[in-house]
Amino acid sequence: MSYKNICASLLCSALLVPTSVNAEETTKNNIENTSESSVENSAGNSTESSDATVSSNAEQVTAMPHFDTEVAGVPFIISTEQLGTAVGVSGIIKHAGQPQASIFGLGLYSENDSYIGFVGLNNYALPGLKQWLFSAEYYSSYLSNGIYYVPAARTPNDPLATNKIIAEGTESSLRVNAKYVLPWGLGANGGARSLRQERGDITFNPLESGVTSINITPFQQKRDVTNYDHLPDAAQGLELQFNWDNRDSVGDTESGSQTRFTVRRDFGDDERNSWTTWEIEQSAFVPLDENVLFKEQVLAFNYYLADTPTWESGSGTGDMHRPPSFAGIKLGGFNRLRGYSSGQFYSRSAVAYSAEYRVKPHWQPLHNLPFYSFPWWQWSAFVETGQVADSFDMAELHDDLKWTAGLGLRFNVEGVVVRIDYAKSEEEAQMWFMVNQPF
Repeated sequence: MSYKNICASLLCSALLVPTSVNAEETTKNNIENTSESSVENSAGNSTESSDATVSSNAEQVTAMPHFDTEVAGVPFIISTEQLGTAVGVSGIIKHAGQPQASIFGLGLYSENDSYIGFVGLNNYALPGLKQWLFSAEYYSSYLSNGIYYVPAARTPNDPLATNKIIAEGTESSLRVNAKYVLPWGLGANGGARSLRQERGDITFNPLESGVTSINITPFQQKRDVTNYDHLPDAAQGLELQFNWDNRDSVGDTESGSQTRFTVRRDFGDDERNSWTTWEIEQSAFVPLDENVLFKEQVLAFNYYLADTPTWESGSGTGDMHRPPSFAGIKLGGFNRLRGYSSGQFYSRSAVAYSAEYRVKPHWQPLHNLPFYSFPWWQWSAFVETGQVADSFDMAELHDDLKWTAGLGLRFNVEGVVVRIDYAKSEEEAQMWFMVNQPF
């Protein structure tokens, strides 16, 4: 293992030891975002750095020239309320068989006999399918002292309540993604070439600018909480997503926008009811001029709206077509309402607003470190508000909005954006250690 991996281990340990946030959601999504970020960087760099990597008229993967595979591993130590002290290792294989592909894995084991494991295969192309990219990921965990938020009995005075429980639980998730990159804008030369990070000038015409894609994702989620057998424990179905990513850069966005519309459908079977959810998310980024303190200033905005149209379908309380709380519409966590725990608010529908002021100071003390590459760091201040409701009613969704406010640090570490956020809400405060920007 190289000295860079040793330094990364020490960095991870220093960042993660103090945290006491929800290990189930935080660790899982940290893993997923690490995988995504690593893929974007490795694929983007390889496709952007050399036109020989994927020729514009090459539709056969076998026609690609030689490329070097890179392997890196990082051991780490974390300490959380649920896990106690845990040790683990993460690793990535960049250009794993194809220049734009990667494999990421993580595993950890804790002093209270809990474990978490994840493996992801990302952005593989098949011969003759120039516009398609294929990925798959599997997650599994056992928590002997897990923290969960489950739906509570609803009363007229408290219609949005969830119960916080501490219990033994197992969870797993399997997703297989087929991404079709539409052949216009930055997708005109194929799916692999569309992964590059730096995208240059943008316009607001999807035929000329950005990456437009359709994602088809079969999914399966399971969660079994000991002594809570009455709770739904499985979700299985199909997710469809339309995504127009019109940001000027994937990891260091200064201008542009991103639009996503997602529909999830569980078709049900003899043991579970069917259900449908939809989500729309819009982000926008506005650059500001530099000044004596900051070389880059950006205002970032995000709007989120979601609903479960099948919520009231069914003949009775036990026959409603509603998703399990772990698979349905929820707020709270590392991306939305960061001052609350993951999944703390769950209901039929949700709305959320976020605004961030992101700056890069001229002062960069990490830039000249001899043993690791920190190209930039970023400071942020953010505010968020949102609410969930038992009906899709805009007045109800905007009644008694929850809010959070906080500060953040973001570091580019060897091409991966590491995020540290501290958020305060009306009820509590949360510290999040994540990978990638919240939006």
